[in-house]
Amino acid sequence: MSDMDDVDRQDMPGALVEAYLQRERGTLALLDELEKLSIEGEYDRLRDRIRTFARNNQEVFYTVALALTGSKHFFGDVESQLGGEPADKLRDLAETYPSLSEPFSLVRMEISNERHNPLTGLDVTTTYHSEEEVPLVAYTAYSGGVDLFEYRGSPQEVLQSASYLVQATNDSLEAALREDHSVNTDELGELIDRREKLESELNHLHDLIDELRRKPVGDG
Repeated sequence: MSDMDDVDRQDMPGALVEAYLQRERGTLALLDELEKLSIEGEYDRLRDRIRTFARNNQEVFYTVALALTGSKHFFGDVESQLGGEPADKLRDLAETYPSLSEPFSLVRMEISNERHNPLTGLDVTTTYHSEEEVPLVAYTAYSGGVDLFEYRGSPQEVLQSASYLVQATNDSLEAALREDHSVNTDELGELIDRREKLESELNHLHDLIDELRRKPVGDG
């Protein structure tokens, strides 16, 4: 369990906010620099700068990350412990730096939950290679504004990659069962939903393959 886990569950954010207030001027200057990186589209540099900030100023980072999410519960706790002025200063952060909300949230997830570059989106395009008579799939994976990787391949190559990922998922669950580890309710529920979605897509794939089997090669 990391120190950030302890902070994430902390019911009394007063100490965190006091650390921020002591470093407010320098923190605002840093946020101005980070916002400039966001506006310029320097998302990789932005993510790395936020990670460094989190490592070096954990309490201040966490205060800013919570403020940028606009959490009413967090603001309410701050106001009840430290008064209205500190709470208003933190509310101003969310209004002044909206472009930093997502990258701070993703770095918070990385640190608190031991993730790295959480996947937030996938852009997909399809084309057709007429000489080979093969559709092509191209996609780019994103974590916020950060491009994680680009890929282009045929449907069977895409499915090969997918099978690797499903196998890796099974390996992780088998390892947890061997070690008699549990999986929390939220994760298990999401896992069931993902499996049902996957089964639905595979059923559709089965129907498409059956239709292609009945279509002569070179026919269109």
